Amino acid sequence: MDSIRISGGRRLSGRVRADGAKNAALPALAASLLTDQPLDLRGLPLVQDIRTMVRILQHLGGQAELGDDPAGGSSCLVRSDDETTHELPYEIVKTMRASAMLLGPILARRGRARVSLPGGCAIGARPMDLHVTALEALGAELAVEHGYIVGEVPGGRLRGARHHFPKVTVTGTENLMMAATLAEGTTELTGCAREPEVVDLARLLTKMGAKIEGAGTDCVRIEGVGELHGAEHRVLPDRIVAGTYLVAAAMAGDDVTVEDIVPGDLTALLGVLQDVGVDVEVDATSVRILRNGPRKAVSVRTEPHPGFPTDMQAQYMALATQVEGLTVIEETIFENRFMHVAELDRMGADIRVSGHSAVVHGRTPLSGAQVMATDLRASACLVLAGLVADGETTVGRVYHLDRGYEHIEEKLRGLGAEVERISDRRVETTA
Repeated sequence: MDSIRISGGRRLSGRVRADGAKNAALPALAASLLTDQPLDLRGLPLVQDIRTMVRILQHLGGQAELGDDPAGGSSCLVRSDDETTHELPYEIVKTMRASAMLLGPILARRGRARVSLPGGCAIGARPMDLHVTALEALGAELAVEHGYIVGEVPGGRLRGARHHFPKVTVTGTENLMMAATLAEGTTELTGCAREPEVVDLARLLTKMGAKIEGAGTDCVRIEGVGELHGAEHRVLPDRIVAGTYLVAAAMAGDDVTVEDIVPGDLTALLGVLQDVGVDVEVDATSVRILRNGPRKAVSVRTEPHPGFPTDMQAQYMALATQVEGLTVIEETIFENRFMHVAELDRMGADIRVSGHSAVVHGRTPLSGAQVMATDLRASACLVLAGLVADGETTVGRVYHLDRGYEHIEEKLRGLGAEVERISDRRVETTA
């Protein structure tokens, strides 16, 4: 099992490119199930979740192959022209939460589905009932049996309907948006997620012939069509990967530029970094972080987009240990997303958790230690803490990290960090 070792204290400088957005690439791959024509997807990050989704599509009879994208990232030409399989077993989906979004496309085109309840990070409940209730509103008949969601569509085609999501759900919005593209009639969804990844999926579906209005607002209207066709699409940059490098620069950087990003998707984080005292220069497709004066504590509350993203909470907590004063971080999205606190405390942090809030006592020296990642973003948090810790930090269970970050150790080394990946078989490289 791989781990990452960091020798702290090195200052960062230079330029780093953000990956394509994992959370945009996964629904784009899922959308291939809606047509028998090929999708040519570009700019995909070569992370474990993408490899898992490709295996899922192959299991469902699709032809899918990852390749290099000359413009950056990876490409995938995928064609789902075999509709004979409608079942996804636990062995395939157990490592990835995003498998939930496959239920809608499978039902919409194949008329029946048997999909294992998903696995992934243990950061709290992501209830499938939001998906199930919404799909039932479109005419699907669904039940949970022995760890599987089993469903069929009487008559073979979903029907347009009005549905309100009682809680904002990104994958639920994406799931229903895909399903409704092939439904008979018009579907109106309210209470929708407004994340940039939802908008990116709507762009792809529109290229495929879907009729969608309102993506990026809380009300999305989809007029169903008889069939969709193939398309070419480049996924948007990953705002969370970009944000992780921006926080790394705020913690340990002298002059760092994060390139190939959409700064408008990072408005909440950039505003907080400026309030903390970080010198931020924003360009059309990049953000530059410069070393300047003292950092001060700024409290945050996670919220659905366009609020402060829950996927940046752990990384921001690492920064909060290095600023002057007390930072209160309130987590409103997932109930178990403070599991990294115990590992930060092992490194010398002073953090107290009460309910859904964590109080971080800032300007606390960190010392290197052996720590264990509990989920994807916690992994990144511990790597960032290691950058400023005294001595050596070893982060275990980095298979979590590999689900969402492509070669993070190489990119940090390119900025001057002393980071290496340790494998059971070999040390891959050293700084």
